Amino acid sequence: QVQLVESGGGLVQPGGSLRLSCAASGLGFSIYVMSWYRQAPGKERELVATIASSGGSPDYADSVKGRFTISRDNTEKIVYLQMSSLKPEDTAIYYCAAQHPWKRQVNYWGQGTQVTVSS
Repeated sequence: QVQLVESGGGLVQPGGSLRLSCAASGLGFSIYVMSWYRQAPGKERELVATIASSGGSPDYADSVKGRFTISRDNTEKIVYLQMSSLKPEDTAIYYCAAQHPWKRQVNYWGQGTQVTVSS
């Protein structure tokens, strides 16, 4: 059974930092493209960052470029999202996602972790 378990969310002040983690099990982690999505209240889910199976070619939404960094550890089967200079508009539920390179859609989703940026 495939599981993606996110952790690291919480309440942080504007300008602060958080690191999200997503631990994967039950899948060949090293071949999957891994991504972070987020969904704010009343908004559609949006892609935040993605990273290739090798750990290269990270890509980011314009709204987080220069502030967020995605990385992965294929040995430990974990993908990270380091978030810095957080803004209130970053408040959302953050989801980890795994997509097989031959597929056009996300294959697996985590349950999400809440990030709230507020003073």
